[in-house]
Amino acid sequence: MKFTLSWLKEHLDTDASLQEITDKLTALGLELEGVEDPREKFAPFKVAYVEKAEQHPDADRLRVCIVDTGEEKVQVVCGAPNARTGMKGVFAPAGSYVPGTDLFLKKGKIRGEESNGMLVSEREMGLSDEHDGIIDLPEDTPVGTPFTEIFGMDDPVIDIALTPDRGDCAGIRGIARDLAAAGLGTLKPLDTSAVKGNGASPVNVHIEAKDHCPLFMGRLIKNIENKQSPTWMQNRLKAVGLRPISALVDITNYVSLDLCRPLHVYDADLLKGDITVRLSKDGEEFDALNDKSYTTKDGMCAITDESGLLGLGGIVGGVSTGCTESTKNVFLECAYFNPDSTARTGRDLQVDSDARYRFDRGVDPEFVATGVEVATRLIMELCGGEPSDVVKTGDVPEWKHKIDFDPAYTKKLSGMDVPEDQQRKILEDLGFTLNGNKAMPPSWRSDVHGKADLVEEVIRVIGYDNIEVVSVRSEHAISDSAETVGITRARMARNALAARGMSECVTWSFLQKDLAKQFGSNDNGNEDNLTLSNPISSDLDQMRPSILPNLIQAAMKNADHGNGNTALFEVGPDFQSAKVDGQRSVAAGLRFGALANRHWSGAESSRDTDVFDAKADAIAALEAAGAPTGNLQVARSAPDHYHPGRSGALTLGKNVLATFGEIHPAILEEMDLKSPLAGFEVFLDNIPGAKKKGTNKALLNIPQFQPVERDFAFIVDENVEVESLVRAAKGADKNLIVRVDVFDIYQGKGVEDGKKSVAVNVVLQPVKQTLTDSEIEGLSKKVIDAVAAKTGATLRG
Repeated sequence: MKFTLSWLKEHLDTDASLQEITDKLTALGLELEGVEDPREKFAPFKVAYVEKAEQHPDADRLRVCIVDTGEEKVQVVCGAPNARTGMKGVFAPAGSYVPGTDLFLKKGKIRGEESNGMLVSEREMGLSDEHDGIIDLPEDTPVGTPFTEIFGMDDPVIDIALTPDRGDCAGIRGIARDLAAAGLGTLKPLDTSAVKGNGASPVNVHIEAKDHCPLFMGRLIKNIENKQSPTWMQNRLKAVGLRPISALVDITNYVSLDLCRPLHVYDADLLKGDITVRLSKDGEEFDALNDKSYTTKDGMCAITDESGLLGLGGIVGGVSTGCTESTKNVFLECAYFNPDSTARTGRDLQVDSDARYRFDRGVDPEFVATGVEVATRLIMELCGGEPSDVVKTGDVPEWKHKIDFDPAYTKKLSGMDVPEDQQRKILEDLGFTLNGNKAMPPSWRSDVHGKADLVEEVIRVIGYDNIEVVSVRSEHAISDSAETVGITRARMARNALAARGMSECVTWSFLQKDLAKQFGSNDNGNEDNLTLSNPISSDLDQMRPSILPNLIQAAMKNADHGNGNTALFEVGPDFQSAKVDGQRSVAAGLRFGALANRHWSGAESSRDTDVFDAKADAIAALEAAGAPTGNLQVARSAPDHYHPGRSGALTLGKNVLATFGEIHPAILEEMDLKSPLAGFEVFLDNIPGAKKKGTNKALLNIPQFQPVERDFAFIVDENVEVESLVRAAKGADKNLIVRVDVFDIYQGKGVEDGKKSVAVNVVLQPVKQTLTDSEIEGLSKKVIDAVAAKTGATLRG
């Protein structure tokens, strides 16, 4: 948000210096981006006198000029057709920067003649597009006068950064109001008197989309002359980066910047019938005033007449009814458009305009009527004309609400002891209405909702720098860890996955709705309550039900940049519903492509990633997070976004700790992925808490006796899960059997149809003494019997 110092003083009666004003702006929360003083920028440019201008000896279109700068006389080669003896222009010496051409001038020779600097045109100085000749000043202009003084550009330009909640300060009067409340002067009164109309307007307004446009006001002004706006207005608009166009257009821009009141003007002679505000239909097209064409979607706020679409409310107007120099009758629009619908339309069509900037943040709904009168007065002052009565359709949307005002709450939140009288004065100066212990925010402060907001208003005016410095050290030692169990689990899982060679990602907590449906958002019918009402982008319109789709998109971007084999993970939230308990803490990851780049040895690590890689990653994360991985069971209950035959879940009874598997082929096809991809999701909140066994850890017990290994091959029905066989073998003797590993699964010759051979290696670890042969045989029989009882398996002959 840019404005000049003199423009600010149109609203603020103050003797404060520029430095005092800029310091106070930052203290108020209106962060200073910078101050540009044109007097410094254009210091080298001054009025000079052309003593002599002669034809260049070697060029028909060049003149050799002797220029008196007031300090010295220099020779300048000039190509302007109006360069002549006795004229006065603006001289730029060698070494100066010319903004219109983005060049630094150098001393040199042009066709053999020395040239020291140049005489500049309006375009070269950024004043206009005029470049047919150099600037020609009146004869009585004193030589040596600074360029900025001649053209009224000696006014400092202040640039502040506005946060999205401070829409009121998108107008200079709002900034002046804050400074006045902070003691840097007084706010000047604004002329809000009504302009008397001369009968009913022949153009009426109808609203069919009241949710998008609850109030529309305007009036017809006849017999106007749309000439150039006055110099003072043009200078102010130029100073903040706007190009003057015509009086009517400049007035709308000026009022928008001055009072945060966006306006629009229609050439009334080009309107076909009345104006109707309705919802747009898919596929409607119009040419906009920003030299672009747009095609609407269903449900946008459309401004129309009998001929069709004229523009989009609060966004941009159309060329078909735009005002030109020939405009004689103008219809002035001053409306209130819903901030949410305006923001959605602007994002969908990728339109950024000054009007949208203000409507997005919320303009003052009570100022619509005043805005009509202010704009009418300016139009009549600059363009003449005869105004009609004001046309009003709709009503001011409800904005009034009361907040509990507790002066003691300020000390509780800020630590500052501010007298109640001072708090009340600050709030009243900012426009709040106080009645006993109730405060009502002004209509232009839609960002104030609660008691804490009132405290913030008081403290920012007093100044955060005035808050007493207090040590944050506690008087007592903290005995318990400040890190919660959830944070510890997330940290440990993150470290474990990084140690496995995976790269951590931080992605959006949102994604596209259509993609979300494939990853669980429609499993429990909750896709609607996870849809964002005001998304930052049309393709980020739903809270993510899973982290995996975001990681898949990140892997795709890596592949597009030549990184085909990637392993990514993220630890963060996913969302199962919009309820308080609908958020889960998840460690998710995926492997894309091969485990490693190809190698001459043909190493196994260069193979394509598969379900078992994802399972290993999930178990590693669980183990690091403190889960009892030795007791985990593998189930087939993986979600639908995994491959139905190459996925699983890691459970403790009915408690699902993780899911893993290759991504469903249909999803890969829809996302145009041809490389293998396997992922996992570890649900950190589901990990059971560790049982407290005191602070002392058991001593390390290294077995004294050699372990004994025995191999078994079982014939079992092909539908029997190998996991159940392994668990049965382990359960045969929990004291001596320390590990059971599967090393072969076979179907084919020698094994009857419908059966499979599963070979396992059982490791026995003696504790008190070496096992005898009879003891080993006894344990082997217990293993065979336990597997047979649990799975129906028989020992393979």
